[in-house]
Amino acid sequence: RKAKLFPPVPPLSFLHSFWSDGEQTPESRTFPSAAFCRPAMEINDGEEEEEFEFSRNYFLAKELGGSSKKSGRKISDIDPVDEQELRTAANNLEPKHEREVASLMESYKASYPEWGFMLRTGFGLLMYGFGSKKALIEDFASTSLTEYSVVVINGYVQSINLKQVMVAIAEVWWDQLKAKRRNSPSQAQQPFNSRSIDDLLAFMDGQEADDDKSFVCIIVNNIDGPGLREPESQHLLARIASCTHIRIIASIDHVNAPLLWDKKMVHTQFNWYWYHVPTFAPYVVEGVFFPLILAHSSTAQSAKTAAIVLQSLTPNAQSVFRVLAEYQLSHPDVEGKTTTLLHIPNLTIF
Repeated sequence: RKAKLFPPVPPLSFLHSFWSDGEQTPESRTFPSAAFCRPAMEINDGEEEEEFEFSRNYFLAKELGGSSKKSGRKISDIDPVDEQELRTAANNLEPKHEREVASLMESYKASYPEWGFMLRTGFGLLMYGFGSKKALIEDFASTSLTEYSVVVINGYVQSINLKQVMVAIAEVWWDQLKAKRRNSPSQAQQPFNSRSIDDLLAFMDGQEADDDKSFVCIIVNNIDGPGLREPESQHLLARIASCTHIRIIASIDHVNAPLLWDKKMVHTQFNWYWYHVPTFAPYVVEGVFFPLILAHSSTAQSAKTAAIVLQSLTPNAQSVFRVLAEYQLSHPDVEGKTTTLLHIPNLTIF
């Protein structure tokens, strides 16, 4: 136990002898507080010395670490291997803890009735946690959503045409309506491909169904994937999810995925109900669409990078590069000139 900060009061005889010594009065004599507070000061001095020792060791460690010899190796010194060879080696890796992962996936099946209930009450299901959730969500849809139509969107694909996705959803919903109205004559519908986005949203949000329990379930694997990270894509998905006859199940893996949505999108349009479902399953399918860091960049990736650079140029610069490219393609046998020869005309002109 620590000592008290304030020591006990000294005896009155001591005070009397102190004040009676000489001609000084209590008003003029300095009270010897240091004599009585010695235990408290010793404790404070010990704590301050300990803090000083800690801070001194910290800066000494930083100084020694900064003065140590640094490695001269760079990332550019790494010799990357062929991409196909690296992917083959990655596929041949023996998976670990398969029994534990399978047991964990099996334990989530007890939550399937709750997930289905939340969907029917109007919530969207958002699955998060470490590991691929693709197999888990699709197993839930194939076992518990058999009475509904399901559309799957793979967000890990690099490019996704959401207009075509909306057309597919509208066609599935129209087929579901026709199946429930077999005895009644069906109305002629304009082809969905020629409709605008607003018309498709109005159709999916309409009151054509006889009951409010009918809906189309949309599964979005990796809604935070590279093909759906743009704000326009997220806003369009939120508008789709807010339709009356649409329910959505999505998964996220990026730590900053919630930053894609604002308050209205989370609580009103998507109406997320969050579920923490770590599966620890490898991202086998999702990883195929991402370039490998330690592999040579492919020709398609280089062409995509060049296209991005060209799009960032001004129209005049783009036209200059177009003329140069067309001339190079029309004269494949002509060799280029060195930079020295290119600078000679400029020197003569100026």
